[in-house]
Amino acid sequence: MRARVIKIGNSRGVRIPKPILAQTGIKDDVEIEINDNQIIIRPVNDVREGWDAAFSAMAENRDDELLIKDEEFSHAWDDEEWQW
Repeated sequence: MRARVIKIGNSRGVRIPKPILAQTGIKDDVEIEINDNQIIIRPVNDVREGWDAAFSAMAENRDDELLIKDEEFSHAWDDEEWQW
């Protein structure tokens, strides 16, 4: 597929057809990289992608429990510096 480079203010841009956006998963933000004289545009992944599954697995393995309970852990700072 060919596309024309167009002027957008002081910059240049390329219109990306909707079917190509749908195939790549690009919605809003993209990462742009230059590699071997080619422009690579890829979608920005959600930084929290996969967290739900990881937390579910932690709960199943009982890895989501506190190692030290609040009453077992205290520091002199709590008694001397903190005002309750």
